[in-house]
Amino acid sequence: MTKQKLIDPKGRISPGLISGPVDVINYRDYDLRTVMDKPRSRFARHWRFNQFQFVSAMAPGWVFGMAIVDLKLVSSGFFYLFDFETGQMFEQSFMQPLARQTSIEPYPESGHARFSKGEVSLSIEPATGGRNIRVSAPGRIQVDLELTDTSEPLRLVCPAGYNGWVFTRKSAGLPVQGEVRWGQQVWRTDDDTRGSVDWSCGFMRRETAWNWACLAGVAGDGTSVGLNLAAGVNETGLTENALWLNGRCIKLGAARFQFDRYQPGTDWRVTTEDGKIDLTFVPSGVRKERLNAWILASNFRQFVGTFEGTVKDDSGKKIPVAGLRGLMEDHFARW
Repeated sequence: MTKQKLIDPKGRISPGLISGPVDVINYRDYDLRTVMDKPRSRFARHWRFNQFQFVSAMAPGWVFGMAIVDLKLVSSGFFYLFDFETGQMFEQSFMQPLARQTSIEPYPESGHARFSKGEVSLSIEPATGGRNIRVSAPGRIQVDLELTDTSEPLRLVCPAGYNGWVFTRKSAGLPVQGEVRWGQQVWRTDDDTRGSVDWSCGFMRRETAWNWACLAGVAGDGTSVGLNLAAGVNETGLTENALWLNGRCIKLGAARFQFDRYQPGTDWRVTTEDGKIDLTFVPSGVRKERLNAWILASNFRQFVGTFEGTVKDDSGKKIPVAGLRGLMEDHFARW
């Protein structure tokens, strides 16, 4: 069977939503050029290509998040767990120069992502019908989660800057099974635990800033809900905004985030122009970092908290969202 590639034989992308699987991100075949239209070398195409994966599991009492990031000059891996009962944020973060011991295969449907440093290892592995998430670290830290993916992920490729592009494959509201062990404590999934997968790559804008929202859980009427919203990235006529209800993907319009960046503990509000999303978000914890290393920079705040409000299905029926856990992000990146 012929594998579906992202880049066509002329070295171009076809911007927009993609209905079927993309088997291979053949980025080295892209006709990447400078802003003065000079073709870039194959070596340059390798070094300017960025990839990252973020996965989460959201239970009524806790939220787990993990990322593997490959920026070629440096790679990073982080994972955390926020416990709503105690208000504790458990987190660990690591970096590797020149992306050593880091591997993200350019296969959105079936590739692995791995990061290791010393005795620490993080992995996102393909599994039948989903993804396996594993972490092993000193201090008796063990994570073993299995996410069952939807048959309707959102796949999108958008132009970025003058001559770049970003591809993303996202899904949320996914059933999760497994547990997180951190020292003497154990958090296990239940029937209301749901997760998300964010698989992104591309020749991204040199400087990018965005807001992002994600929630995953089970509403009071038993509906499985997943949500992905972003503003500031992937917005060239189409958006990466989507709502999943019982695994079915509903495309959404542009998102508006209202918050006070300089009062980070205050509530957020997020809506979409089509009226399908109207939510408030109350933060309970935050994972943040600031890095200013000349070529690379990051000002990153990812809040863990609780969503309240409503979402609408295609027929206009309102589904109340009350007490569902999720994430809000405010991020500046130079890469």
